[in-house]
Amino acid sequence: MGKTKMYQVSTLQALAMGHTRPVVDVAELKKHGTTGLGTFDGVDGEMIMLDGKCYRAIENGSVSEAGDDMGVPFASVSNFVGERSFTFTDIHDIGTLKAQLNNKIEEEFGLNSMHMVRIDGEFEVIDARSESPTYSIHVSLKDMLSKTQKSFVFDNVKGVLICVYYPDYMDGINAPGWHLHFISDDKTMGGHVFEIKMKSGIAKMDKINNIELQLPSEPVFDTYSLKDASKDEIKSVEQGKG
Repeated sequence: MGKTKMYQVSTLQALAMGHTRPVVDVAELKKHGTTGLGTFDGVDGEMIMLDGKCYRAIENGSVSEAGDDMGVPFASVSNFVGERSFTFTDIHDIGTLKAQLNNKIEEEFGLNSMHMVRIDGEFEVIDARSESPTYSIHVSLKDMLSKTQKSFVFDNVKGVLICVYYPDYMDGINAPGWHLHFISDDKTMGGHVFEIKMKSGIAKMDKINNIELQLPSEPVFDTYSLKDASKDEIKSVEQGKG
């Protein structure tokens, strides 16, 4: 367990403070992982990496495959194996799903490790969001999303949840706990997930104990005071619609 590496582009602190300029492109990201999530230049939609392909969910929830030349300011990907598998039935909300996922990683004493989970499921409801881009410097992610974020609901849909877990002590590098993105089986719908109702699902999980962190190389990155990133703002962006 835990032999897979997490490849992370930039930090959530930097994204939250407004560093949304490209660090790598999609072609480079694909060299480091087959599965994961993130966003694009200017926070131009939500990223879902699945089976080695990179998809972009735009502000209305529609999905298309991202071009290799698209810029990536933030992402977490791995070469997914699926070392453990288990099933879910009748999950009525996202809190219940996260609690059951926590139980699974506790079984392997994994709360201080990273995890990547893929859940192929049938969903009664997926409540999600995406956004249009904001090309600026030093405008916080919360302020961007307050103007560009759109939410939408998918009913009675089959698809895949990509779930990334970072432990509490890595807060700032990424969001502590679980971060979920969705893509439908037909690759036409997706986004950042706020809430779910899942009829059934088959989950595969990797425990990850290695990380490669690719920080931005451009000089403007060093003008951000990342320690000033608000944890409350990050939480509201990750978990709330406001």
